Amino acid sequence: MESLPLLSLVTFIPLGGVFLLLLIDKENTALIRGVAFITTVVDFLVSIPLFTQFENTHIMQFVERKDWLPEWGISYYMGVDGISMLLILLTTLTTAICMVSTWTAIEKNVKEFMISMLLLETGMVGVFCALDFFLFYVFWEMMLVPMYLIIGVWGGARRIYAALKFFIYTMVGSVLMLVAILWMYFHHYAVKGFYTMDILAYQGLPIDMSAQILLFLAFFVAFAIKVPMFPFHTWLPDAHVEAPTAGSVILAGILLKMGTYGFLRFSLPMFPEATLWAVDWISWLALIGIVYGALVAMVQEDVKKLVAYSSVSHLGFVMLGIFALNVQAIEGGMLQMLNHGVSTGALFLAVGVLYERRHTRLISEYGGVTSKMPVFAVIFMIVTLSSIGLPGLNGFVGEFLILMGTWKANPLYAAIATSGVIWAAVYMLWMFQRVMFGKVTNPKNEKLKDMNAREIAYFAPFVALIFILGVYPTPIIKMMEPTIVHLVEQVKPGSGEMTAPEGIAPAPAAHHGHGAGGDPGHNRTGSGY
Repeated sequence: MESLPLLSLVTFIPLGGVFLLLLIDKENTALIRGVAFITTVVDFLVSIPLFTQFENTHIMQFVERKDWLPEWGISYYMGVDGISMLLILLTTLTTAICMVSTWTAIEKNVKEFMISMLLLETGMVGVFCALDFFLFYVFWEMMLVPMYLIIGVWGGARRIYAALKFFIYTMVGSVLMLVAILWMYFHHYAVKGFYTMDILAYQGLPIDMSAQILLFLAFFVAFAIKVPMFPFHTWLPDAHVEAPTAGSVILAGILLKMGTYGFLRFSLPMFPEATLWAVDWISWLALIGIVYGALVAMVQEDVKKLVAYSSVSHLGFVMLGIFALNVQAIEGGMLQMLNHGVSTGALFLAVGVLYERRHTRLISEYGGVTSKMPVFAVIFMIVTLSSIGLPGLNGFVGEFLILMGTWKANPLYAAIATSGVIWAAVYMLWMFQRVMFGKVTNPKNEKLKDMNAREIAYFAPFVALIFILGVYPTPIIKMMEPTIVHLVEQVKPGSGEMTAPEGIAPAPAAHHGHGAGGDPGHNRTGSGY
């Protein structure tokens, strides 16, 4: 396995699936669905060795590096660390689950939909693997078009408006980020005398404070739109409500994490002084997002819109953890990124199960569903409780670490954030009670059928992860720990190891990760994560 270019395989297997789908007649929907599903399952299986062979060190692993446009300093450069590897696994698993969930939900233009999903997967995995800015930007933009089509073609009544809003918001952020990348590119040449797009080479570059702040703000807008942070969040509820179920799951589960991943991979290590300058106002924006998202979620009549606003609140927690700038809080933020992907992905699948049966998402249209769909009621209850952070389920661990780490940085922030946990319980349980309990008052709900075997099968991995990550998150924490200790050390020199949570071993000494085919790229210990 070590000699295989694993990251290239995981990134481009979905693209291979696209070429296969192009050869199939568009009327043969059963074969199209089968090929797309098998492609995503193979991709998930190929991504598992990234987890099983991962060494707990902050050095980039499974590195692949080949010159691409050497005169411009552009190379095909990929690698993963404790942060990106976990997000790649979440991506490949979620996409495979989405393929099963769309089996009956998507009936028109099935071939085009599956092609869009596979292109989207290649873009998402590529973003998490890329260590060359040119490559990263290609993948970042590559995700935009399929997601635009998934919302705009297969979405609800206001799909064009929602898709355009998503597209324009993201493009504005992308353009600002491109300007900042080009500035860094020419600045590196001015300082070092050669051109490079190597992301790790930009870390530790001397940049004066005023330039750092402007660059930080350019990246901030690009990533804050993606998260989305308050006040850049207004595209999200529209996109979620109009997107088909699979689109919502991918959007909540993976795409939003690209914003938070961007802060961890780029903003913090490249602009450490600007990060320290921005801590307070970003923390306040995160806190406003936590409380605002929760309060707006409480008054929603549409279940999907409620879950969308809950994402604004949950991602506020992640941002608060990241900008507490200590190991504990960032670990909590990283865990919460994974947990949100699992819990909110499962919530959108649950809403999709109801929508396929009744073609409405209004809470008032339901009531007494438990008596008609007992299996669904159990799964929906588990997912709801995980979303509000019940101890023993996955949502609790990340929130707890974030609040503990934030308390160390600023007790006031932690106190305000805690109110978000309480509000989450209020809006989620109130929604659950109105949809699932009481008497069946709407005659249309009398005919509701419980979940079939296919639906139970695609919920099973998420439900298993809800319990596993809730009861035993230690292996995941140990994998991300060295990377996060190193990251904190880059932003606040001399503080990395001191803030490590009790009972978790400090980062092991740096040693070489897995390279691909003896590539020299994996010996980079000086400039990297």
